[in-house]
Amino acid sequence: MDVTVHDAQDTDSGVRLRAGGTEVTVDPARGCRISSLRIDGTEVLRQGERYGAFVMVPWCGRTRQGRFLNGGERYQLPVTAGEHAIHGTVRAAPWHTVRSDGRTASFYHDLTDPWPWPGRVTQVVELAEDGGGLTLTLGVETAGDSFPAQAGWHPWFLRNLGQGGQDVTLDFAPAWQEERGEDHIPTGRRTEPRPGPWDDCFGMPDGVDVTLTWPDELELKVTSRAEWVVVYDEQPEAVCVEPQTGPPDGLNSHPRLVTPIDPLEVSTVWSWRRPA
Repeated sequence: MDVTVHDAQDTDSGVRLRAGGTEVTVDPARGCRISSLRIDGTEVLRQGERYGAFVMVPWCGRTRQGRFLNGGERYQLPVTAGEHAIHGTVRAAPWHTVRSDGRTASFYHDLTDPWPWPGRVTQVVELAEDGGGLTLTLGVETAGDSFPAQAGWHPWFLRNLGQGGQDVTLDFAPAWQEERGEDHIPTGRRTEPRPGPWDDCFGMPDGVDVTLTWPDELELKVTSRAEWVVVYDEQPEAVCVEPQTGPPDGLNSHPRLVTPIDPLEVSTVWSWRRPA
């Protein structure tokens, strides 16, 4: 493991990366969350109680009643959202800073109880040289036996940038929508995409591609080779666009094994431009 380098501003409030007119703050003490993204001085991520963009590992969204199978054996996770387990175990846990060099930083967190298997999660945060984009890369490795896992991000994008402009609009073309049961878990049935508001998962087999537009202010595109995205826009303050490697309850419906020779790796790119 590399020795930590403090070329970037590494403070109690997080690791700060800068390029062009963009500043990104990562908070390793609070789940390696992207706590702030300021583009030309404008904050794009919600602040306050539900803020920034957090990591979802080793599962995304809800796992039904916190239960899942691996190799025929049943496991029980802590129930944290109603009757379900939600968003993994790492989003509030402390991470370690491996290195930072001004516009790139890397971090890790070792999986422990309540996750049944030892492993390691890494995140690399890279700000483009011109400040026009951000690449986030997650890796999930096992330290022993194979286990199913998912990985993804849960950003809280501001609905309104607070500068007198219009609310954000979303543009994306999913191949299907996962039918959502009353318990907020996909039923396994795929439907034609329906109009929002949403707290729903969509399939994008060619990769996630969602554009957020604050008219006359900013256009931000979220892309990923991940094939699922959850969109949550039922709150007045924020809109969430969540690239992830499987749907909610995916530990049961779409298990992806992490093995000693086959880690789980996924990236998302956020790129932006001001209107001409």
